[in-house]
Amino acid sequence: MDRRWLPLNALRAFEAAGRHRSFTAAAQSLMVTQSAVSRHVIGLEDLLGIQLFERKPHQLALTDAGRRILPVVTRSFDRIDEVLEEVRADKGTPRRALKVLLPHTFAHQLAIPMLKDFRAEHPDIGIDLDSRTVAGPMERSADVAVVYSEPKVTDRVLDLLWMVRLTILCHPDVAATVRPGDLAGFLAAHDLLHVRLDERPKTYLWDMFARSAGCPDLKTDRGLVFDTAQMAAGYAMAGEGLALVDPLLFREEIASGRLVRPVDLMIDDGYGYYLATDPDDLGETAVSIFRSWLIRRFSAPPFSTGSKAMPDGTAP
Repeated sequence: MDRRWLPLNALRAFEAAGRHRSFTAAAQSLMVTQSAVSRHVIGLEDLLGIQLFERKPHQLALTDAGRRILPVVTRSFDRIDEVLEEVRADKGTPRRALKVLLPHTFAHQLAIPMLKDFRAEHPDIGIDLDSRTVAGPMERSADVAVVYSEPKVTDRVLDLLWMVRLTILCHPDVAATVRPGDLAGFLAAHDLLHVRLDERPKTYLWDMFARSAGCPDLKTDRGLVFDTAQMAAGYAMAGEGLALVDPLLFREEIASGRLVRPVDLMIDDGYGYYLATDPDDLGETAVSIFRSWLIRRFSAPPFSTGSKAMPDGTAP
């Protein structure tokens, strides 16, 4: 569509009506008449040649087309509003900031050195970091988000940073109790530390590990359950239990000897860390710079596929 004919008033009326699910409420929020909102929406539907709302008595529902368009329009108006507010607050001083969402363990274990290096190279790009849950609406509200996920098809651009591989990490004193050829006994003698994973059973990862280790009869429904890998590893570091986590997230703890790998076995859990970006934002300079920089960062060892630079720390 030629931008000269972009129906901004109609889009604003549609966005308000879609947000409130009411022409009357939309009119009140825009401080115009209900008929003006209705007229603008009808004009937009005529322009597109498709109905955006199902009009029922006392009810306004979005059609499939309306549901497809609404989040894009809302996000665009939000972005315009944010930039205008920033410019007004900064008195016209240029300002570039990215809202970045990171999973909790990723943020706490990797974000500080990563962001320090990025800022050293790009001091003009500010970072607004959020390490709360990064799924659903919160992920959509960010410029870029790192998500822990299985491979999937989505309307977001997903760049794989690395595929997760899990191994046991524990305190050196716990690792010292492992006997050659008796992995089953070692696993049975210590608490298993579980990390919640989507809607899967709490034993999902340990069941997978037990099968790979040749211990299918291992009782895995025991031990503690944690929200994050960081908490599980922290508990193991305190001297109790076996954490089944990705060692790439705990390189410093392994290098310092606070955590060790009692066995060499590693498993693929089918999940990876992905960089999620809205395709509409790929042309924005700050987003493009950060995305390219992060992909390069994680394409180098020890994160690159097939890298031999896996943290060692294996117990003798």
